[in-house]
Amino acid sequence: MKVDRVYWNLKPAMLIEAAIKNGEGQLTDTGALSVSTGTFTGRSPKDRFIVKDDITKDAVWWGPINRPMASIDFDRVYGRMMSYLEKEQVYVRDMYAGADKTHRLGVRFVTTMSWHNLFCYNLFIQPEPYKLIDFMPDFTVICCPAFKGDSKTEGIRKENFTIINFEKKIVLIGGTEYSGEIKKGIFSVLNFILPIKHRVLPMHCSANMGVEKRDTAIFFGLSGTGKTTLSADQDRLLIGDDEHGWTQSNIFNFEGGCYAKVIDLSEEKEPEIWNAIKYGAIVENTRFFKDQRIIDFSDASITENTRVSYPLEHIRNTVSPSIGGIPQNIFFLTCDAFGVIPPILKLSKQQAMYHFISGYTSKVAGTEAGVVSPEPVFSACFGSPFMPLHPSAYAELLGQKMEENRANIWLINTGWTGGPYGVGRRIELRYTRAIITAVLKGIMNNVGYRKHSIFGAEIPLICPGVPNDILSPRETWRDDVAFYRQANELALMFQTNFEKFKDKASDDIIEGSPLPNDKYLN
Repeated sequence: MKVDRVYWNLKPAMLIEAAIKNGEGQLTDTGALSVSTGTFTGRSPKDRFIVKDDITKDAVWWGPINRPMASIDFDRVYGRMMSYLEKEQVYVRDMYAGADKTHRLGVRFVTTMSWHNLFCYNLFIQPEPYKLIDFMPDFTVICCPAFKGDSKTEGIRKENFTIINFEKKIVLIGGTEYSGEIKKGIFSVLNFILPIKHRVLPMHCSANMGVEKRDTAIFFGLSGTGKTTLSADQDRLLIGDDEHGWTQSNIFNFEGGCYAKVIDLSEEKEPEIWNAIKYGAIVENTRFFKDQRIIDFSDASITENTRVSYPLEHIRNTVSPSIGGIPQNIFFLTCDAFGVIPPILKLSKQQAMYHFISGYTSKVAGTEAGVVSPEPVFSACFGSPFMPLHPSAYAELLGQKMEENRANIWLINTGWTGGPYGVGRRIELRYTRAIITAVLKGIMNNVGYRKHSIFGAEIPLICPGVPNDILSPRETWRDDVAFYRQANELALMFQTNFEKFKDKASDDIIEGSPLPNDKYLN
């Protein structure tokens, strides 16, 4: 590729200056860079493709999530993009994905927008200066939002696309300015490489560590379920907020920064994120108060998926390097739009594997294009859009690690209680925080439990700081029959969803299935 104007590894201040000069953004009152992502304010999972070749043809779980692309189509897109870039101004950045030196990936990011290059600086790990001299990337990501794909000749659906080529070790992103496609492209790459080559479990999770005991906790969940919020605890050290690997000896962050939702953000509720929005941070798709440079975080006129990216150094209490020990407590976060799952359930190994491979939650408004209100969904491994392998491969690996390390597994509902979405109310954040605190302090190891009649897992009888009726969602509903019918309907949805995994699922995983009660079925 021949490009006349190339800027290598610019410092954040220079990228911010370039972004303002190029008309890409403006500064807020705190010094953060405010930008718009244009037409796309969320990911487009249906427009992510993997090149089908000798490396991937028998390994990838092909289907609507992992869409195949022929090598010849990739070559067409790549060739046109290279010609397009010859006339463009390009920013190049060399970074690492992975805090663990044994398993990290060297990535070269090529972007046409300076703020995208700053995003890469914020989200990934900066090499030591001397390593940049002869940096050799393991993968290259080329992000060119103004470049449009041709759906008639290049094997894509629309003008926007993300294409991963494992043979050529290239990720192409075009037609979209949404920066989340960059980070999730690399996450998808690691989700393919790490389990196959290193038996490392890649996880869509946040992680933190106790200050005194140095105990590690991890939080699984899709965007909007509370991963970032719950892991940004003032009393614990943050390892990372979104993507990690679990090796034989540690948990390590894939990234060097955070990408947090900021809709309705307040200093009182989320002080760590609030204070991280300063010079060097990038705020996406927010609005200012009239005639000011102060962000109105309640304004969702562009999207509810308003975001901020910042390096980990913007958070006061972080672990450096971003590595923790083997976790003793694992939290599966779900946003239950039906309002029937308790705010906490203790899972057996079998139940944990089943819930992991099911990945039940609700899409939250704005996280993906076209989602305007919560929708109940099943997303395998709490991150199916980024998982190239069959979900059972990740579930089995999780089960092995759980058994080897005797970790406690908890299902935490951050969704609704007292009725489904539109009738009930969202479980208060203070109750969820109280539950997490009680687990991490070991209090929940010494309370009584009863078995859930449909999901089979254990419900605690008490939890400090949480009303007893909140612990049992049935007691928050006015109609017992309506509650059980809704719970049974959800259990049947679990079973229906699981049918596509059955052929490769072990008996252990199948044993964790919920069991509907015929008495309450319509």
